[in-house]
Amino acid sequence: MPDHPSSTTDDRIVHLHTRRRYRPAGGDPTPPAPSGDLDRFVQSGEPDDFRHRMTVNAVAFLFVVALVVAGVWLANTLATMRKTQDCVISGKRGCGPVETSGPANRP
Repeated sequence: MPDHPSSTTDDRIVHLHTRRRYRPAGGDPTPPAPSGDLDRFVQSGEPDDFRHRMTVNAVAFLFVVALVVAGVWLANTLATMRKTQDCVISGKRGCGPVETSGPANRP
């Protein structure tokens, strides 16, 4: 076996640097003050119009529900069209929807 030069403990230590500064356990627990201008977040003295806000929320909710319903309808229509097209391409006959008479029309 070849002789390896003896290495000291310092040669095997990997120094890892973190992005945060080290805070000792007994250090100052207060967070640093926020920087920047906070005047844009100050509310004015006039009260909020809750009725208008709720009306706008209701309209937005109805719009989202309409979008979901339209999306489900579109997905079902595309799936039906795909099945019909696959049936026609495979050469089968009678690929269209089969209309049946209801129970009231039976003899």
